[in-house]
Amino acid sequence: MQHLCGLVRRCVDDYGMIEAGDKIAVGISGGKDSLALLVLLHGLMQYYPKPYTLEALTVDMGLGMDFSSVAALCEKLEVPYTVLKTDIGPLIFDIRKEKNPCSMCAKMRRGALNQALADLGCGKVALGHHYDDAVETFFLSLFYEGRISCFQPVTNLDRTGIIQIRPMLYLSEQTISHFAQREQLPVVHNPCPADKHTKRQEVKDLVYELSARYPDLKERVFGAMQRLPLPEWKPAGRYRRPRDPGML
Repeated sequence: MQHLCGLVRRCVDDYGMIEAGDKIAVGISGGKDSLALLVLLHGLMQYYPKPYTLEALTVDMGLGMDFSSVAALCEKLEVPYTVLKTDIGPLIFDIRKEKNPCSMCAKMRRGALNQALADLGCGKVALGHHYDDAVETFFLSLFYEGRISCFQPVTNLDRTGIIQIRPMLYLSEQTISHFAQREQLPVVHNPCPADKHTKRQEVKDLVYELSARYPDLKERVFGAMQRLPLPEWKPAGRYRRPRDPGML
């Protein structure tokens, strides 16, 4: 816990993610990444020199997921938890029968999330993207859009005034998986029909295969994004993220 909180703090400091008095909503999908983010930000909150508060927020897609175990974790951490119920899932899969549902789903979830953040008075939202997500997004943009791009560590949403932060960019997916298992985090099964059948999953599998042949592939891509730098990717005085135990 201490080591991973240290990596989160390093990322937060490198990109100036948190200021004193921030009220930060953690977007909880029920997966291992968002639950780990909640626990680690709660741990960091205990000693970080800039005091902040946390809220937990779930956009319920209407797919029959049970978030009671997540509510129990939030109660244990003394973090307020809100579940925003929607019919996004049935609308996309049953009514519209979208052939490419992920893009439409993402837009609708963002709209619901932004409204909920405004209602809660949260100026920042923390998202559970990690090191592997960043590398995979880089390849997705390159392969399918023909451009060198990735999401930003800190994103200012001008239309809403909300700031998105991604504090786990220095943590690998493997490390997060081990942490979730060790801490027995209440991961909620995702019944989405598109799960594991997306372009992102194809790229994830490809990166995994290439990493067996080129062990430093992900580290080199991540470092390149910081050195180019992509917009907002240059860290404060550093060009390489610290290694974590689970990095392949």
